[in-house]
Amino acid sequence: MASRSAGQTHLTQDMEGDDVGTDEREMDSEEDGEEAMGEENSDDEADSSEDEKENEAEIQRLEEQLSINAFDYNCHVDLIKLLKQEGELLRLRKARQKMSELFPLTEEIWLDWLKDEIRLTEEESNREKVYEIFERAVKDYICPDIWLEYAQYSIGGMALPGGIDKVRAVFERGLTAVGLHVTKGQMVWEAYREFENVILTTVQPPPGKIPSHQEQELLNAQLERIHTLFRRQLAVPLMDMEATYAEYEEWADGVPETVQLQYKKALQLMEKCKTFEEALMVAEPPKLAEYQAYIDYELKEGDPARIQMIFERALAENCLVPDMWAKCTTYLDRQLKIKDLVLSTHERAVRNCPWTMGLWKGYILALERHCADHQTVLDVFEKALNAGFIQATDYVEIWQAYLDYLRRRVDFSKESSKELEELRSTFTRSLDYMKQDVEERFGESGDPSCIIMQIWARIEALHCKNMQKARELWDNIMTKGNAKYANMWLEYYNLERSYGDTVHCRKALHRAVQCTSDYPEHVCEVLLTFERVEGSLEDWDVAVQKTETKLNRINEQRAKVAEKEANIARQEEERTQQRRKTKADKKAQKKIQKGICVGEKRKAEQDDYAIEWKEDLEQGPKRHKGNGDQMSEEFMETETGLFGKTAPPGFKPVPRGTNLDSTVSMAQRENQPELRNDNCSIFISNLVYTLEEPETKLRTLFDSCGPIKQIRPVFNIKGGFKGYGYVQFESQVSVPEALKLDRREVEGRPMFVSPCVDKSKNPDFKVFKYNTSMEKHKIFISGLPFSCTKEQLEEICQSHGSIKEVRLVTYRSGKPKGLAYVEFANESQASQAVLKLDGMEVEGNRISVAISNPPRRNTVDKPSSSRQSTDMMPRQFHGSRGKGRTQLSLLPRSLNRQSGSESKVENGTSTQSVAATNTANDTKPLSNADFARMLLNK
Repeated sequence: MASRSAGQTHLTQDMEGDDVGTDEREMDSEEDGEEAMGEENSDDEADSSEDEKENEAEIQRLEEQLSINAFDYNCHVDLIKLLKQEGELLRLRKARQKMSELFPLTEEIWLDWLKDEIRLTEEESNREKVYEIFERAVKDYICPDIWLEYAQYSIGGMALPGGIDKVRAVFERGLTAVGLHVTKGQMVWEAYREFENVILTTVQPPPGKIPSHQEQELLNAQLERIHTLFRRQLAVPLMDMEATYAEYEEWADGVPETVQLQYKKALQLMEKCKTFEEALMVAEPPKLAEYQAYIDYELKEGDPARIQMIFERALAENCLVPDMWAKCTTYLDRQLKIKDLVLSTHERAVRNCPWTMGLWKGYILALERHCADHQTVLDVFEKALNAGFIQATDYVEIWQAYLDYLRRRVDFSKESSKELEELRSTFTRSLDYMKQDVEERFGESGDPSCIIMQIWARIEALHCKNMQKARELWDNIMTKGNAKYANMWLEYYNLERSYGDTVHCRKALHRAVQCTSDYPEHVCEVLLTFERVEGSLEDWDVAVQKTETKLNRINEQRAKVAEKEANIARQEEERTQQRRKTKADKKAQKKIQKGICVGEKRKAEQDDYAIEWKEDLEQGPKRHKGNGDQMSEEFMETETGLFGKTAPPGFKPVPRGTNLDSTVSMAQRENQPELRNDNCSIFISNLVYTLEEPETKLRTLFDSCGPIKQIRPVFNIKGGFKGYGYVQFESQVSVPEALKLDRREVEGRPMFVSPCVDKSKNPDFKVFKYNTSMEKHKIFISGLPFSCTKEQLEEICQSHGSIKEVRLVTYRSGKPKGLAYVEFANESQASQAVLKLDGMEVEGNRISVAISNPPRRNTVDKPSSSRQSTDMMPRQFHGSRGKGRTQLSLLPRSLNRQSGSESKVENGTSTQSVAATNTANDTKPLSNADFARMLLNK
C-alpha cells in the first residue's frame, strides 16, 4: 500500500486540484474494497466450516443407516460420493471395500476407486494392493476400459523384476476377456502392439552397429511378437478393421496370403454383425430386444467365445435383469461346462440379482455338478436364505433344492450314516424355518400342500423302510388343513399301497371318505374298488354303507345351497323384470302422448322402404356420382330379402354396365333344385368376402376328399361373394372326409364345414351333437393362457396318462377362449390328472381342472316353435340410410344356438345343482348369478 500511495502522489503533481480529490477518493474506495474482501473471505471460511459440519453430520447419518441395513445400495453410493467430496481417502477406501463385499460395482465406481488408489500407492510405494483391486474389478463385469487401465498401470512397473512378463500376462488375459468386443476390443489390441513396439526400440541396435547373434535373436523374437499380434487381430471381426490392415501392410511391406484369407473371413463376419451393432448404437437403454436378437444370432452361429462375449456385453448393461443371467448360466451349464467359468458366472448372477430364487437354485446345482465341497454348497445355501426373496414359495423351492442335494449324498444301503442324520435334521430345520421365519414375514406358509413333508415321508418309506415315521408325517400333513382334499388322501393311500399294508390302506380310505369335501365321489369310488379287490363281504358292506351315507349328506347340502341361491336369483330376476316393465310403460305413455301409433309408424316405414328399393333398382345406374364406379348406396342380399345396408369388408360392387337381371339369372341357374343332392353335399361358411376365385379355391381344398361333381359359391345380386357356398361330391363317401376339414384356416379365418341339410324337411337336425352326461375319461380345463398351444397342453398332460385327444375351445374367429378338453384312455387317468393339475400354474395363469360334465340342453316342446316365434316377431325395416351397422347375423343357421332356459355353460357342475335350478324356475332363463353359483358350487 505504501508504494501504491507514492505512485499516486507523483501522478497528482501533473494534474489539476480536482483530480487530486478524485484520486484520494479512489484510494479510500480501494481500501474499503480490500477490507470488504477480507470480511467476505472470513464469511466464506465460516460457510465452508458450516458445510463441512453438515457433510460430516450427513456422513455419520449414512454410516448409521448402513449399520442398520447394510444392503441399502443407494446409501452406499451417497456415502462414497460425500467422502470423496470431503477428500477422506482412508474412510473412502473402507466405504468402497464394504460396498464391494455386498454388491458388484459399476465400471465408473471401479475406475474412480482405482485412480484414487493409484495416487495413494505412489506415496506408499505398494503396488500389490492396486493389483488386488484390479483383480477384483475385472471379475464383476467384462469391461474393456478396466482392462486397459489395468494394462497401463502394469506398464508403470515394467522396470521391476519380471515387470515385462507381468505386463504381457495382463494384456493376454485382457485379450481373452475383451479381445472379441466388436466396438471396444480394438483399444486393447492397439495398446498391446504399442507396448511391444516400445520394447522393439529398446532391443534394436544403433544405426551402423552390427548386432551380435544374441541381439539379433532378441530382435527377431520381438518382430515376430508384433507380427503375431497383427495376425491375431486381423482374424477377429472388429470395428475399423480396414485401418488395422492398412497399418500392417505398411509396417510389414506386404501381407502374407494366409493373413489375407483370415482377414477376409473376419471382414465378412463383421458385415453380418454390423446390423446388430448399429441397432445397439441407436437403441435406448436397456436394449434388451436388440441384445436378445444379437444373442440369438450368435447362438445360431455357434462360436462359444463370441456367444460368451455378447452375453457379457448384455449383462454389463442389464445387470439387474434376472432372465438375462438365467439364459447365460443355462448356456454355460449345458454347452461349455467349464468349471471356473460356470461357477464364477453363477456367483456374479446371485450377487447382481440376489432376490431371484432361480439363480440361487441354479448355483447350488452347478456346485454339485462340478463336485464342489460340501461346506461351499452349505455356505451358498445359507447366503440364499438371507437374500430376501419376495415370495414365500421361493423359500420352499430353495429348501427343496438343498434337500435334494443332501438326499443324493446319502448312501441308503447303510442303516445309519452321518449324511442321513444330516438329511433328517435339515428336514426338521426346514419345517421350523417355514413355520417361524416365512409365516411371520409373509403371513402364509408358502407350502400349504406340505410338499417338503411329503418328500420326507416318501424318503422314509422308500429308502429307509420306516413306515411308522412316514405315517407320522402324513398325520401332520392332514392336521394342517389338508384333510378336506381328496388328492392328499389318495397320495397317502398310494404310499401305503406301495410300501405299507392292507390294514392301513383301508384305514386311510375310510378316513378319506369321512373328511373329503372337494371330490367325495372319487374317494368313494376308490374305496369301493379297493374292497372289491381286497376286502371281504363284511368289509364291502361297511364300505357301501359309509359311501352312501356320505354321498347322501353331500347331495342334501348341495340341494339346500342350490335352492337358497335359486330363490335369491329368482327374486333378483323379478325385480329386473319389474324395472323393465316400468320402463316400457313409460315409453309407451310417451308414444301415446305424441299421437303416433306404433303399428302405423311401422307400416309407413315399410312403404318408404319399398319405394326407395324400387327406385334403386330402376335408377341404379343413374345414381353414380363423381366417385368412379362406387355407388352412393351399397346393398347386401340376405336369405330373407334385400336390405339397404353398408357392405361388409371386402365387398366388391358390380362394375358399371352390368345387367342385374343377368346376374340374378346366373345365381338362379347355379342353384337349380334338380342339381342338388344334399346327401352328397356339404355347406361351407365363414369365408372371407375377398376370396378370389372361390370356386377354384374350394376345389383345391376339397379335391383330396373325393371326386367333386359341382361347387356352388353363393354371390349376391351385385356379383360379390357372400362368404359361403356348397360343395357336392359324386359319392356320399366323400362327405365324412370333407367334414374333417372343419375349422381349417383359410386366409386368416377358420372355415366352417357342416352337413348340407334342409331344415324345413329335417327340423330335428342339430350340428352340435355331444354327450351331455358326465364324461369320466375326459377333463375340462379353464383359465389357460391364450398363448397355450395344443402341443404344450399335451406335453403338460401326457405324464398323467395316455392321451387320446386334446381340443382347444376357440371363438368363431379362431381366437382361443382359454378352455380345453383332454380325453384320456380311461377314468382313473383322468381322475389322477384332475388331482395333479388342478390349481397348477401355466405361464402365470392358475388353471382349474375338473371332470368333463357338459351342460344338459333342454328340448323345446315343438321342433319348429323357435322358428315360429321368430317369424311372428314384427319385422323392422330401415331406409337406405337405416342403422349405420348391419343388423344381420353372420353366424350360419346350422351353428346358431337356440336361446332357451338352458343358457350356455362351458362345463357342467353337478347334475343335482342344475336339476334344482331348472326345477325352481323351468320357464325362465338362467341369469349371470346362476352361472356364478354353478361355478362356486364346483
